[in-house]
Amino acid sequence: MALDPKNLHDELTFQTARSGGAGGQNVNKVETKVELRFDVAQSKLLTDEERALLLQKLASKITNEGILTLYHQTERTQLANKEKVIRKFNKLIEQAFVVAKKRLPVPMSAAAKDARRQAKERNAAVKANRKKIDLE
Repeated sequence: MALDPKNLHDELTFQTARSGGAGGQNVNKVETKVELRFDVAQSKLLTDEERALLLQKLASKITNEGILTLYHQTERTQLANKEKVIRKFNKLIEQAFVVAKKRLPVPMSAAAKDARRQAKERNAAVKANRKKIDLE
C-alpha cells in the first residue's frame, strides 16, 4: 500500500490562531499558528484498509471523531507554519504505511556463549569473595 500523501491535500482543512510563548508584540497581534485537520474517518480518498491502518497507527494524534490534528507555530509567518505542518503531515502519513521488516531470531554463537559463561564465573567469584568466613 503505497499511498502518496499529496493526494490527500485536497481534504485538508486549516485553521489559524495566535501562537503562544515568547516573541514580543508580534505574537500578541498576529495569527501565525496553523492547525491542520484531516478527517481520516470520512476521507473519500482512503480505502477501508488504509483508513483502518491510519486509525490504528496514529491513534494518539486522532480524536474520537476520527480527525487527525497537527499544528505548527515556531515560524514568524503563517505561510511558513503552513508549509511546515504540511511537511509534518506528509512524513506522518508516509511513516504510517512503512511495513516493518520481520525480525528473525539468530542463534547465539559459540564465542558469545563462552564469553557469557566466563562473565558469569567472574561475577560468581566476586560474590564468593564477599562472604565472611567463620573462624571458630
